[in-house]
Amino acid sequence: MIILFIIISLVYFILIFSFIIGFNKIKTFNLDKNYTPKNRFTIIIPFRNEEKNLHSLLSSLNRLNYPSNMLEIILVNDDSSDSYLTILNNFKEKTSLKFELIENIRKSNSPKKDAIEIAIKKAKYDWILTTDADCILPKDWITFYDNFIQKKNPKMICGPVTYQVKNNFFEKFQLFDFISLIGTTIGSFGLKKPFLCNGANLCYSKDLFYELNGFENNNTISSGDDVFLLEKANKMYPEKIHYLKSINTLVQTLPQENIKNLIFQRIRWASKTTAYENSFGKFVGIVVFLMNSVILILLVLTGFKVISWNYFTIIFLIKFHIDLILIYFTLNFTKQQKNILFYPIISIIHPFFIFFTAFLSFLKIKYKWKNRDFSL
Repeated sequence: MIILFIIISLVYFILIFSFIIGFNKIKTFNLDKNYTPKNRFTIIIPFRNEEKNLHSLLSSLNRLNYPSNMLEIILVNDDSSDSYLTILNNFKEKTSLKFELIENIRKSNSPKKDAIEIAIKKAKYDWILTTDADCILPKDWITFYDNFIQKKNPKMICGPVTYQVKNNFFEKFQLFDFISLIGTTIGSFGLKKPFLCNGANLCYSKDLFYELNGFENNNTISSGDDVFLLEKANKMYPEKIHYLKSINTLVQTLPQENIKNLIFQRIRWASKTTAYENSFGKFVGIVVFLMNSVILILLVLTGFKVISWNYFTIIFLIKFHIDLILIYFTLNFTKQQKNILFYPIISIIHPFFIFFTAFLSFLKIKYKWKNRDFSL
């Protein structure tokens, strides 16, 4: 058994080390000195009961440094029951920001995919940018995407997202959990094996969306408006799928307010993993789950004095240090490196969280998201 645990640990070490190499292969993108805007964009933002976040979102949209005549903003209301309309109308009266508000029409088990699909049908422009209503967008967001498109001629571009956290442990914990995903995402692009992206910061051509038949074959899954599209695009145009690594495209979003919502969110994310066609993505998920399981099993066996503490200590320290390197690189990129002080304690708790949420997803329990019931 110990030999098996050592093999899993070595595979995990090699995997994370490869992500570190891949992370550094993706170079930071800088704006051309003689840059001039060229492409036109449609920003699509589905929302449901986001009255607490709409003002921050709209303010960041209003600050975007891009010609307004080359920009279209479509907000898709997904059956909200709050005071969203009052907020939108008040903002419209006080600013020059122009946007179109449309209603979502449910056709599938994935309201968000339905909302994006409806908005794309209405979109006037060739390039689609998606984000979420609980996000804050950097002012040069579109400027950098436009320059990147001019230089790289891509079909799809994935961008970075991070959490805007307060100084409390629960939010710091979520930041580290999320940052590990961002580091893995960037690393996988550097290895030319992308399998993760985030719909809060995603850009693709409208032609590509229709060429891929949109969300066909995966709209029965409540989440995955981003990764399934990436999976299809990478299969058809592997050289045309890119990651835009720049602090100027870093979208900020909010962590969950309580543990219940956090667990439901992670179960929702896990719901799409069984539908992955990407074998590398499945391999990564299995290795990460096994590694965290090994840590917990060794802890139990050590606690009952079945084996020596040395086994647990060595394997835990292997994981601790290789994770630390990837997390530090990622925090350094997002300018959140001061949070690294929380890493030691979070590294002890995190395996329990990974195992527990994975276990719940295996049970295929029902979960609630945005006041709606879903099942895996």
